[in-house]
Amino acid sequence: MGGLVESAIAISLMWLVEGREPPARETWDIENRINQLNIEIDEVAIRLTALHQPVAKDLRFLTAAIKINSDLERMGDLVVNVAERASSLLHSSPPKPGIDIPRMSQLVQSMVRRSLDAFVQRDEEMARAVLAADDEVDELKDSIYRELLQKADLGAYPVRAAFDLIFVAHNLERIADHATNIAEDVLFLVKGVDVRHHNVA
Repeated sequence: MGGLVESAIAISLMWLVEGREPPARETWDIENRINQLNIEIDEVAIRLTALHQPVAKDLRFLTAAIKINSDLERMGDLVVNVAERASSLLHSSPPKPGIDIPRMSQLVQSMVRRSLDAFVQRDEEMARAVLAADDEVDELKDSIYRELLQKADLGAYPVRAAFDLIFVAHNLERIADHATNIAEDVLFLVKGVDVRHHNVA
């Protein structure tokens, strides 16, 4: 499921990063498969919980799996939003130099990959690195917002394209938030501590 989410993100960003049109049908097909897996994983996790009544680390694992499953499903929805905005840009303008959507997309993709690797490997340090990267994504989003609004206001950038890119940045930032949630769940699984809403050194 995580691999499908990673593939969908890469496909949806083809136009913005590589100048190629994202295959909308393929993105939708992947998102539908993600939705199917979301249901299947929930059913398995609930059945295991009911039949075996897990405790301690086993219970933490199932709890984390259920939450990560939900985050991955939501990422799939957000990727579709990115693909739709990228397709809209085909009728306006591609990102111009200085608007750092490619950098933001690379960082978000890295966060998603590392959060999933941290879960598979039970890697506390990798999970913490994902949490730290979230601040950079937030700063990039704010910078992109400011630059696009300023350029559109001055007539230096097409308004439609500017708002498409603002929504792309917004959806990328939300994907990063879900990667952060996964990293927090990894820390809960490995350390048994809840780090949500707290700064983690």
